[in-house]
Amino acid sequence: MSAVPLRCLPVALACAAFGATATAWAQGTPTPASNPPAAPAAAASSPAGSQRIEVTGGRGSDSEQRRQSTAAKIVIGREEIEKFGDATVGEVLRRLPGVTTPGAPGRGGAPRMRGLGGGFTQLLIDGQRVPPGFSLESLSPEQIERIEILRAPTAETGARAIGGTINIVTREGFRRRLNDLRLGLSVENDRVTPGLFWTRNDSAGDLTYNVVGALFRPDRASSSRTDTLATRRADGTVLRDTTETVQSDDRGTGVRLNGRLQWRLGEGGDSLVLMPSLFHNDFEGQRRIVQDRRVALAGADDYDRATVDTVNRSTALRLGTQWRQRLGPGRIELQGGVGEFRSLSRSHREEYASGGAAALRTVDDRGEVSDRSANLTLKYTSLVGGGTEHSLVTGFEVEALQRSESRSTLQDGQPLLTEFGDNLQASSTRLAAYAQDEWSLDKHWAFHAGLRWEGITTRGEAAEGVTPRNESSVWTPLVHLLWKPDPAKRDQVRLSLTRSYRAPALGTLIARPSLNLRDPVPGPNTPTTPDSAGNPELKPELARGLDLAFERYLDGGGVLSANLFHRQIQNLMRRVIALETVSWAPVPRYVARQQNIGDATTQGLELEAKFRLDQAIAGAPPVEIKSNLSLYRSRVSGVPGPDNRLDSQAKATANLGADYRFRGTPLTLGGNVNWVPGYRTQLSDDQVVTVSRKTVFDAYALWTF
Repeated sequence: MSAVPLRCLPVALACAAFGATATAWAQGTPTPASNPPAAPAAAASSPAGSQRIEVTGGRGSDSEQRRQSTAAKIVIGREEIEKFGDATVGEVLRRLPGVTTPGAPGRGGAPRMRGLGGGFTQLLIDGQRVPPGFSLESLSPEQIERIEILRAPTAETGARAIGGTINIVTREGFRRRLNDLRLGLSVENDRVTPGLFWTRNDSAGDLTYNVVGALFRPDRASSSRTDTLATRRADGTVLRDTTETVQSDDRGTGVRLNGRLQWRLGEGGDSLVLMPSLFHNDFEGQRRIVQDRRVALAGADDYDRATVDTVNRSTALRLGTQWRQRLGPGRIELQGGVGEFRSLSRSHREEYASGGAAALRTVDDRGEVSDRSANLTLKYTSLVGGGTEHSLVTGFEVEALQRSESRSTLQDGQPLLTEFGDNLQASSTRLAAYAQDEWSLDKHWAFHAGLRWEGITTRGEAAEGVTPRNESSVWTPLVHLLWKPDPAKRDQVRLSLTRSYRAPALGTLIARPSLNLRDPVPGPNTPTTPDSAGNPELKPELARGLDLAFERYLDGGGVLSANLFHRQIQNLMRRVIALETVSWAPVPRYVARQQNIGDATTQGLELEAKFRLDQAIAGAPPVEIKSNLSLYRSRVSGVPGPDNRLDSQAKATANLGADYRFRGTPLTLGGNVNWVPGYRTQLSDDQVVTVSRKTVFDAYALWTF
């Protein structure tokens, strides 16, 4: 076996995977797999001398599940999830190929695939869309069985996935008894956040149950700086030149509790499952703001310092159910759930002149939100022709959302936005139907095709008794092909032709305006401090997609892959800031609304290499190498370049990690570097956003008792 020089960058590892080195790896002597699938059968002799055959089974390894899937899928199992001792799901996700999380390092945030945020990435829990108000950060890694990454949509998982789909599969009850208690501590800026995590598994007859709980007390301190320079395009006159620094302190308590109760109904795999969950967060924060006003905006920038005290409380309750029953040659599955999310937010802001003791302005803002949701999914899976290589899935889905919002804003004790009232009611209804056929034609070809229809209707209340109504429907055909040139060599090529879409969020269609507190009413504001409001005329985005991938599964474990993708997007939604005549101020103010601005394209290359070092270099220690590199490009028509890219999409993202278990000891050491370069985005003719580089280093030590 020829030696391969390794580099520090994932691109070198991935490029080596598709050169002459890959051929050497494929022809090398097989080594034992680091994570082999469970043995299919075991034999033992009975006391009477007759032979007894005992069949046992289990889920295949992560690589094997990925290899056998016709649609492109990356599977991350329990071993990988537990390895780093992560405190949040976001920390687990950011190391996965093509996944980024916004926000400060260690804080996480809503995950994004291919750098596309704002709803481009579909988030599922156990195959169901994440309910309103629910954050993946509410889940702890202890609650997760595996994570599935789908780069192209399928009819069964849903087509609201222009960027891709992340499916979080929670831990099912298993019959091994387990009562696990863990204490975790995290330190950030000399502040300690303790956490207590509990997992219980047990069974009683046909009932198997799993309970996971977590209690944590975040204590965080952070700082930020914002430089604002606004000029008049016609003559270059400086309208505003300020620097704002913010010191923040946040403390709170969080509780997470969820369970899974599974009853076995007979011996054929029929079952009934109940999944209750509770998430509660209670936080208080203080902000200390200092403003350096080199050039102030007349009537707005009249303070030098400010204080903001905030209170945020939220509670999410949900009960999910799942029923599986054999029906003829197939299986019927019924899933449903009801849930409620409540949140309360209060803020009190005081602004002062330099050296002044009396407040120049006070603003009190209070908001309460109640989201109620219900969903029902009926799915039938059948094996066509009595075989196991051809399956047909059909299904129907219905989802209803009801939102109640109460909001009041007082400026110096006087109410604002009185024409909108304090209460808002909005609702959304979604219907979907789909059919999907997955067929392994022979040892070389597998075929996956589906057709899905989805319709969404939203209703709500706006100002002066107006009740906007928005209706949209989308047909999404999807085709996936899998080709194995030589099934014995474990190489395969994937091709996906898909149509996907992104629907407007309920709040962007019908929403009470939100005032920017930095520039008070009735004065003017600037494009950098706009108010925000909804747009009931929004249309969903539609995207045609192409994915082409090559995968090589190494003897002894590991995978090398390269994936090319392209998306052509119509009716792109973007936050547009414009000067409007508004009812809440006597002068025009800048207002930000989501609007359909035209078409866009995005494409990229995603490289991944997972292997042991001794597979590449003879005699090297068996260090597990995990690396990935993703390169992205995008262009928004109608916006002048350069850098007229999609919002929040960096030009690249990369991970390089290594793990090593010392022989003869229960000690494993490892680490990972996550890198997202800085980038510049031209949002419109006169608005540019620049984001700095983000690098996150992880290291861990694991001692198994």
